[in-house]
Amino acid sequence: MTQPAGTTYVRWKVLGLTCLVGFVAYLLRSNLSTAGVAMMPDLGLTDVQLGIVLGAFSWGYGLFQFPAGLFDEMVGGRRALTITACLWGGLNLLVCLVPSPAIASTVVIIGTLFVLRFLMGVAQAPLYPVIGGDVIAHWFPPTGWAVPNGLSNVGLTLGAAVTPPLIGWLMQSLGWRASFAVTAPVAFIVAGIWWWYARDYPAEHHGVGKRELETINAGRRSTIERVESRGVWKQILRNRDILLLTVSYFGSNYVFYFFFNWLFYYLIEVRHFTILEGGFLAAVPWLVGCVGAITGGVVCDAVTRRLGIRWGCRFTSITGLLMAGGFLALAGSAQNPHLAVLYLSLCLGFQQFTDSAAWAATTSVGGPHSSAACGVLNTGGNVVGGLVAVLVPWTAHAAGWTAAIATGSLFAVVGAVAWIWIRADRTMVTT
Repeated sequence: MTQPAGTTYVRWKVLGLTCLVGFVAYLLRSNLSTAGVAMMPDLGLTDVQLGIVLGAFSWGYGLFQFPAGLFDEMVGGRRALTITACLWGGLNLLVCLVPSPAIASTVVIIGTLFVLRFLMGVAQAPLYPVIGGDVIAHWFPPTGWAVPNGLSNVGLTLGAAVTPPLIGWLMQSLGWRASFAVTAPVAFIVAGIWWWYARDYPAEHHGVGKRELETINAGRRSTIERVESRGVWKQILRNRDILLLTVSYFGSNYVFYFFFNWLFYYLIEVRHFTILEGGFLAAVPWLVGCVGAITGGVVCDAVTRRLGIRWGCRFTSITGLLMAGGFLALAGSAQNPHLAVLYLSLCLGFQQFTDSAAWAATTSVGGPHSSAACGVLNTGGNVVGGLVAVLVPWTAHAAGWTAAIATGSLFAVVGAVAWIWIRADRTMVTT
């Protein structure tokens, strides 16, 4: 294939598409945490039962992260995201058909929702192993992985920000079932756009110029190619740095999943905002998280260029996680509900500040098997969501919401401490 001679920026367009895919993914994965406020009285569910349903997504998403990474290595990012995005749309449509208490028992209702959310987690599992461990690893130079990882988080944070006001408005206008039916088709649209424009490797794209290829390949040990993945899972699971990264990401995402699962509920039921007011206020932490994700990527890459990837990722992660834990503790104890929203916003901003560093470090350590390594990272970062979904309301019932929120601060500190021993500059050697 003849490459254009002039300067091109196709890699940034591909990254923009990953942001769009992430936006749609988070719209369709976080809609139930917003719709749950209306679903609970309609379906006869308690907050703990809703937590069980919300946790189902995390179990499916987390347990299938590593298989998703291997799936990506087998079929490539272009096919993987196209297939899975179509599944997102279909599964969201099925939520509209959940039976009512008039024709089904509570066990059947919870079981149906649990299965659908678990399958949604499985279908969304390839998302970030593909984006972080495949697309960004292939389309950007190694010294510039954190910024695109941070920018890819813009899609998810904007999707999460749009969901509460959008789903809240749709619920009040059309009902909670219609809110799933109206939003599901966007998954099919984004799948078609991704398949049309994206390619697995820059050299396969007709629009990538020679200068852009040189930029993308600068600093690589060798051109990244698909490699034999048989048996590599054993070596990845024995790698000290990947395991420590997974522990840290577990702690970081405990904080994230509080926002993902319980923010809207907390604002409505605990801080006593109205549904529409709570919907718009719930968007604020995600918008701040968007800024934090971009800033963290810029800081991580800047420190990496100066001191190396080991210290770039370490500095970004420790600073962000300690700040996130502190602001979360302040949010739980704040008397003024609007001040609590401010502290929650700063908490999520600093948590997102750390995210790109975790992915850049795992991509570096994983080397040619970065998709599978990122799958392990995201396993730890998402099975924790199943814990948060149940532990938070249980702790709130037992000791109050201040204590429930404080558990997140503890996990943030654990995530920060793990970085003391992580070596992001030590690429694993497979045999």
